[in-house]
Amino acid sequence: MIKAKSPVNNDLLNQKLQDAHGIVPYNMTNDYMFRAVLQSNNKVLRGLICALLHLEESEVHSVEITNPIILGEAMDAKEIRLDINVVLNHRGSINLEMQVANKLNWQNRSLIYLSRAFDSLNRGHDYLDVQPAIDIGFLDYTLFPDHPEFYVTYKLMNMKNYHIYSDNFVLSVVDLSHIDLATGEDKKYHIDAGAKLFKATTWEEIKKMAATDEYLQEASRSIFQFNTDEQIQKLCRDRVEYYQDLHNYERAIA
Repeated sequence: MIKAKSPVNNDLLNQKLQDAHGIVPYNMTNDYMFRAVLQSNNKVLRGLICALLHLEESEVHSVEITNPIILGEAMDAKEIRLDINVVLNHRGSINLEMQVANKLNWQNRSLIYLSRAFDSLNRGHDYLDVQPAIDIGFLDYTLFPDHPEFYVTYKLMNMKNYHIYSDNFVLSVVDLSHIDLATGEDKKYHIDAGAKLFKATTWEEIKKMAATDEYLQEASRSIFQFNTDEQIQKLCRDRVEYYQDLHNYERAIA
């Protein structure tokens, strides 16, 4: 049984974070840490979505995760799906996923996830009631090596005049291996800063970034909190070992 946790003392966490030095055991490229931070801290989740969708804070009334997990509960690393399904402002869906292993299937995988989210119309409802669906993948590799980009969004469009067919079916990719290609617009919305925090490997890096933005500060505190939780650490380690085994298997096959 998972024991209920005591309320978090943010002042104490801040002090401990300031005293932390050296290597971060698990950053947010670990998909379990990614899930733990975003599920537990709604402010961080809201800030991330606002940045990615270029929204003002005042435009976001509610952000609800529809597939929560019990953080710290034992799981089978081979079976678990850690993508995060979010309903924004009670309409439409956003799927967020961290993917560090290039399984060479992201295009089809993301399309299937997006199609399932989009096909949510109940029997008897009008097609005008269809809600928008967005899939956002954080990849620690380059999806199209011949066309590297840091943050890119895809929509259905006319191939002759580039007229958008629909804004309701959207795929986005954040390439964490190419933060150096962030555009002025990416920097305006601090998407590059968030990506750098995800990849930070030392507490010194994290503290430096946390000092620049309230959302990064919130995320930094949660990253530190979960890196001091033994059960969360174990589950993060299980994910690392799973991907290592997968990589070794694929290398042996190759």
